[in-house]
Amino acid sequence: MTSLPGDGDSTGSAPESDAGDTGGTGRIVCARCGTSAEGPRPTWTCSVENGARRYFCDECSRSNLRAIEGRLDSDWW
Repeated sequence: MTSLPGDGDSTGSAPESDAGDTGGTGRIVCARCGTSAEGPRPTWTCSVENGARRYFCDECSRSNLRAIEGRLDSDWW
């Protein structure tokens, strides 16, 4: 998914608050390593898994690029 939270797309939407979010504070947290950032970053990856939006920092995204491209859920990384 390439849309940021709140951006519209024609494929539906995921819940606004979930595993990669900290509950409306504007900070996002990497679902893999726990790194936090102020708002979405262009180098981070956003994934929707089982209806929940999850964010991954650039380090975790790079380390697991093949699994991401293979569309594996992060539980399999």
